[in-house]
Amino acid sequence: MEVIDGHEVVGNKVKAASYKDLLVWQKRLELVKGVYKITKCFPSDEKFGLVSQMRRAAVSVPSNLAEGQARKSTREFVQLLSQSEGSLAELDTQLIIAVELEYCPKSEANQTFEQISELRRMQNSLRRRLISKT
Repeated sequence: MEVIDGHEVVGNKVKAASYKDLLVWQKRLELVKGVYKITKCFPSDEKFGLVSQMRRAAVSVPSNLAEGQARKSTREFVQLLSQSEGSLAELDTQLIIAVELEYCPKSEANQTFEQISELRRMQNSLRRRLISKT
């Protein structure tokens, strides 16, 4: 048994009783909560614009991980990790836009930027290890 970023890897499969046991999923859930908190103060005319897009991107990050882990196939897990990476990039871009439009101060957004970077590192490490095991 090998443990990578808090994930048990046996052969080419990530083993966890549930996606909820994965550290990277737990950290992604924290990201979602932070995004909801930040967007709560956005202008009301952005409710169906940037707020909706940021929240949807944030929610898809842990959701794709959960779906990938539940599928029990390394290939599908790696594919869903890639989709999650796209959602992280989308969220990062949207947060930059929110700061540029002065919807939230950069000092408030910095924690979310740091979370995004940490999640990318964790995810890339996990993906590399899964691919090398196949």
